[in-house]
Order: sequence, then structure tokens, then C-alpha cells
Amino acid sequence: MAGASGTVERLLSWCRVDFRPPRRQPKALALVVATVVSLGGSLGVDAALVAIGTAVFPSTRNFGHFHLDDYGTLTVIGVLVACAAWPITTRISSSPRWLFLRMAVAVTLVLWLPDLWILHLHESPKGVAVLMTMHLAIALVTYNALVRI
Repeated sequence: MAGASGTVERLLSWCRVDFRPPRRQPKALALVVATVVSLGGSLGVDAALVAIGTAVFPSTRNFGHFHLDDYGTLTVIGVLVACAAWPITTRISSSPRWLFLRMAVAVTLVLWLPDLWILHLHESPKGVAVLMTMHLAIALVTYNALVRI
């Protein structure tokens, strides 16, 4: 088992998970503000991208995933998960921004998989492109709100 232990230690080291946070944890009020900004900003950018997407690609006006109850629910869930992950990341890493950025990239790539799946099922490529852009925008808004507020 020593080999597995060494592998885990190397992986944690590479990911900068060292359980030595260099600074105080985010204050509760700052986390609440960042969460509200993340939610509002993400839902706003989603709505803007849907409006732009349907204006630029009129064929996507009836795209099923462009309804607020569809993308809004998933956006809120994703943002809340990210907001819960930020204070955990600051507790386990002496380089929380470095780690959180890589986690945000990985999660965004994973969230593109269902988009690629619905593209495979012959959904509108233009609509799917807008969805993928929405995922990227949500990641940018949420990451920046959490690490800067």
C-alpha cells in the first residue's frame, strides 16, 4: 500500500492540496455577497446570451434549452455548488486561486459533455454553441466573484 500512498501524496502535491491555508478564510458576509453576485451575474449573462443567440441565430428561437426554467435551475444549482466549494478550497490549499481556477476549467469541460451529447442527438449546433458559451460565461462570472470579493 505504500505505493498507493505515495501516488496520492504526489497527486495532492501537484494539485497544491496541502492543508496549509496561508490566510484567513473568507468571511461569511463576503461569501454571501459573492454568492449573490455570482447568481445574479450568471443568470444575467445567461439571459443576455440567449437574447443575443436568438437574435443572431433566429432558428434557435424555439430551442428548448433557452427557457429560463431550464437553464436558470441548472445555473443556480451549479453556482451554489461552486460557492460552497470556494471556502473548502481555501481550507485545503495554500494556493486556493490556482486550484480553484483549474477546478473551474475541469468542471466547465465536464459540463460541455451533455452539450456535446445533445449535439450528437441532432440538436441545433447554433443552440448548442450558445449553451457552451453560457457554461463558460457562468464559470468566468462565478470564479471572479468568489476569488475577488
